[in-house]
Formats: sequence, structure tokens, C-alpha cells
Amino acid sequence: MDSPTTVEPAQPSPRSKRASTLSGEKEPGPKPLRSSNPRVQYLILYNFVSALLWLVVLGRVVLLVPLVGFGRTYKGVGRFAKWTQTMAVLEVVHAATGLVRAPISTTAMQVASRILLVWGIVNNFPFLAKSAGYSSMLVAWSVTEVIRYSFFTVNLSGYSPRIISWLRYNTFYILYPLGISSECWLIYKAIEPAKKLRQEYAWLLQLILFIYVPGSYILFTHMMTQRRKVMRGKQVQKAE
Repeated sequence: MDSPTTVEPAQPSPRSKRASTLSGEKEPGPKPLRSSNPRVQYLILYNFVSALLWLVVLGRVVLLVPLVGFGRTYKGVGRFAKWTQTMAVLEVVHAATGLVRAPISTTAMQVASRILLVWGIVNNFPFLAKSAGYSSMLVAWSVTEVIRYSFFTVNLSGYSPRIISWLRYNTFYILYPLGISSECWLIYKAIEPAKKLRQEYAWLLQLILFIYVPGSYILFTHMMTQRRKVMRGKQVQKAE
């Protein structure tokens, strides 16, 4: 699953670009990195480090599965992936404090669902991580996050490569269903062992599974809306 959290760099409107062209002014190119802006520097660092950490997760999963199988993936990458995902709690803080322009509701929903998976389920029932569902979930998460964090890193640095924009706003069509189905499967398989610990725990997981579909729909449609806005903007720029 993807997350809408992180900064969406402001882009000049088509009207302002058209006006500057008609007046004889040159259209501004990519803005150079503003080293004097602590906010931008922090966000670049955060996104760069996050992209690097998820790349490590992806690399470990891709190497471990063919070498030792799904059963050993958790031992090789589980703890690292858990803390890498936990770091995303900062994104809720970013949205809540206005550091980034991101909807706090969808941000909190996304982060909370993943925290549930890595701490409330896989951490408590590590035997569930021996399945293919755990590995497929990590692949979906890590590919999504490498693309997303890389996208924001380069945009905040003043650049906008077409390839990374295309990946950001198109790969979620495959990665969302893969991630959501893997997460739902793990939650479902955790209900029985949770019941042995505490009946309320099992009821909570059942409730979460019940609301997972509408919650996932909200996140998915949010990304579709973002994609339409971005693609429409690029079409206007090409027309000019």
C-alpha cells in the first residue's frame, strides 16, 4: 500500500507560466536546492534516508526468498522492516504540525494499519511471517516506498524526472492490490492465535478486517485523485 504522506512540492500554475512566456520572460527551470531552508533540508534528508532503508528491505527480501524460501524471510529482514516502518510515525507528526501538506486522516490511517501489521500481528505471531503473504507484503511496501520517497527527494531538490513521476502515479495500480490482499490475509490468519491470548484481541482483529476494505478504498481512491491531478497538469504543460 501506498501512503499520501510527505510534501507535495508546489508547482507553478499553467496560467502563470503562460503569462511569463507571453511577456518575453524565460520560464523558470528547476529551482536549485535551498540550503538555507531548514524545513526543506530536513524533508530531503528524511525522504532520502527512508528511500534507502526501504531499498535495503526490498533487497533482502529479493535475495532471501530464492535462497532460503519464505520461511526464513522474517529472520533475515523482519526486525529491520519493523523499525523502518515504525519510523513512518514521523509522517503523522509532519502532517499534524503542518510541516507537509498532507491529509492527516489518510496519513494516520495508512501508518496505523502498517503499525498494526508489524507490531500487533507479525511481532506477536512471527510464525505467520513464514508464509508467502508476509514476503509479498514487504515487496509491495518496499517498492512503493522506494518510489515514493525517491520522488519527493528529487522534487524537493528542485527536479522532476518524468520516469519517477510516472512510476509514482501508476505502479500503485498493481502494488495496492498486492499489499492490501497480503495484509488482509495476515490479519485473518492472526484471529485464531489472538483468540488464544485474549478474546477481545480476536474481536478487535475481526473489526479491523471488517473496516479494512472501505479504508483501503479511501486510500486507493485518494491516490487515483492525485494521479488525475498530476496527469492533467502534465497534459496542460505539453499542450502549451
